[in-house]
Amino acid sequence: MRVFFFTMMLMLAGCKQAGPDPEQLAKEKAQKMQHQSEILQWRAERIEKLKQPDGWLSLVGMHWLPQGVTRVGSGPANGTRIKVGPANLGLITTNKRNQIWLQPDALAGLSIDGKPMTGRTELIPDTRGTPTVVGLNGGRASFIVIERGGRLALRVRDADAPTRVQFTGIDSFPIDRKFRVEAEFTPHEAGRTIDVVNILGMVEPMMNPGTVRFKIGEQEFVLETIDEGDHRLFLVFADRTSGKQSYAAARFLYAEFPGSDGKTIVDFNMTYNPPCAFSAFSTCPMPPPENRMDIAITAGEMKPRKIAP
Repeated sequence: MRVFFFTMMLMLAGCKQAGPDPEQLAKEKAQKMQHQSEILQWRAERIEKLKQPDGWLSLVGMHWLPQGVTRVGSGPANGTRIKVGPANLGLITTNKRNQIWLQPDALAGLSIDGKPMTGRTELIPDTRGTPTVVGLNGGRASFIVIERGGRLALRVRDADAPTRVQFTGIDSFPIDRKFRVEAEFTPHEAGRTIDVVNILGMVEPMMNPGTVRFKIGEQEFVLETIDEGDHRLFLVFADRTSGKQSYAAARFLYAEFPGSDGKTIVDFNMTYNPPCAFSAFSTCPMPPPENRMDIAITAGEMKPRKIAP
């Protein structure tokens, strides 16, 4: 009888020890709440940035420029006809080195980086630093020069674009800490690039600093990263939700460059739609083959809501 009683006491003690640790549960709950707060704040900031007059929702045109001289404006007589701005904006000249100048029409009322434009001005494309912003319609519209695949184009914005004015938000998957993972960064040799195809079919070499390796559940993944020059790891990927719950072509995600331990956090809850999900006038990179994941990443942004025509 004593042996039975002693055995039962040991079993009860073992059960008590095997139960959940209240301190650990409280710590995990606090971490979950903090993570949710961080993601909700990130989503709010993302929406506000997207809604800005010069955000991706305001795109209304992308016009490839011929080499030489072309007249630009919204009128029908122009070689490059844009949707907004004066009927006769001015003359654009390009050369074989992809330098570009704008000679404004006397009555165009243009601005350069927020200041009145007074004469012929060289325009800086987005591949050579901060692009020159040419303001139209009193600043409600604008364009910059972009360079893709060795070609120059005007990227035109309008604060009154239907895609911006009618924007009602972005749907997202529920926040799930399962998709916040620690990743091991493996660097490539210095200066390595990866050929990335954009949505227009152009191939562009991009800086490829290394890979991130991580697990989601029992599945292991190795993704190639891109360095856009801001000392962050840029991930372009597709997964089993692509074309179903999420945008078909790709989704984007940033991670911090690793510390001395070679580790970083990849949080798919901060996955977002590329500009081409909202506009046909963008040139988004597509995922390299290595970044097509055989798993449904049910985290981050979902397909954009449709805008009424």
